[in-house]
Amino acid sequence: MTGRGATRRWSGARFRSGVRRWSGARRGPLLLGALCAGVTTFVATVPYHRDWFDLWVYYDAVRHWTGAEGGLRGAGLYDYRVPGQVYGFTYPPFAALCVLPLSLLSWPVALTAGIVANLGALALILRRLAEPVIRRHGLDRWTSYTLILCMLALLEPVYDSISFGQVNLLLLALVLTDARLLSTGSRWAGIGIGLAAAVKLTPAIFIGYLVVTRRRRAAGTAVAVAVGATLLALLLAPGASYAYWTSALWDTSRIGDLSYVSNQSWQGVLARLAAPHEPERLWWALGVLAIVGLWAYRVDKARAAGDIRGGIALTGAAACLVSPVTWVHHLVWLLPALAVLADRALEPPRRGGPLTVAVGVYVMLCSYVVWLWRYDASGVDGFVGANAFVWTALALLLTLPLRSPDPEFRALSGGPVRPVPEPRAAAEATP
Repeated sequence: MTGRGATRRWSGARFRSGVRRWSGARRGPLLLGALCAGVTTFVATVPYHRDWFDLWVYYDAVRHWTGAEGGLRGAGLYDYRVPGQVYGFTYPPFAALCVLPLSLLSWPVALTAGIVANLGALALILRRLAEPVIRRHGLDRWTSYTLILCMLALLEPVYDSISFGQVNLLLLALVLTDARLLSTGSRWAGIGIGLAAAVKLTPAIFIGYLVVTRRRRAAGTAVAVAVGATLLALLLAPGASYAYWTSALWDTSRIGDLSYVSNQSWQGVLARLAAPHEPERLWWALGVLAIVGLWAYRVDKARAAGDIRGGIALTGAAACLVSPVTWVHHLVWLLPALAVLADRALEPPRRGGPLTVAVGVYVMLCSYVVWLWRYDASGVDGFVGANAFVWTALALLLTLPLRSPDPEFRALSGGPVRPVPEPRAAAEATP
């Protein structure tokens, strides 16, 4: 065999044999153990720990709500503020109903449950994103999963999501579960996206993904689930629902300073340029329209190629850009894009250096670089460096490689397998 197919097999065989030799050697387990110990020590001692601040806000806000006048039917949920600060509960009432069982527990038990839930979501994300790539390239599973877990632990968005006690890993797990259902043609596809959109507004863009890719049944299911969950919250918590949809949703002061360097969205860029004044809403709206137009164009390209993974990854990048507030820990929505880049990096070397791009994006998301401009984001260096994650997400939206999944990958990801014509028949059918 000659040509591209031979190059792919030769390169893949060489890489697989290298991984097998490394993992099968006596020093392999020792090196993996040393790596895990080093990463654990670094994560436990070097980066800033967030003390599960967001989980405490969810927990305390719901306890305040249930103890306030009117209980669940009152509006006390959005009256809550962290003592001495402006932060309060910012999600729809349905999210508060999901947190309600935790508020019945003591804080240590609730904290343990929150950590376990995030770690479970991370395990599901890892399986959905990494397993098809590992199997497709014939990599050693134990070695690959160990290395990937160590790499994920060093990613600032993942580390911050867990140490804040955030919900984004859980929502990403729901979306990726739907992506799996889409690849298998399941009639249940759309439920995960609908639930995620009911808990937080940002994942609602994935309903747009279903519309653009002409998944009408799944889009209808997602809308029905999101609306049904919202109406359930309205029925059980009418006061909080009214307060959220009429005032709390539009009150950005309860979220924090939009110009703060942690806000890595298009709105954050404009807020830092205009600080200490408010950014022009017109520029924000025009930027969002341009981003959404680019996203729709690229997602339609992914649909034409049959690339569900690429479409989901593009939608995650767009979600980070168009959301008015994208704190650094929200950037876990870029994990699908990292998986796509890693898959391409394991293929034969190509023009443009996919391995270099994959490593560059990963290092950027591990770098904590934006915090260098925490106190002063002015000047050209501030415009570039303080918005580094915004430019990363925009670059992914513009250039993320798309591909038509081959039959082997379709089988591994649960999708339908189409027969591949014999080389002679394919040649005869090509004009």
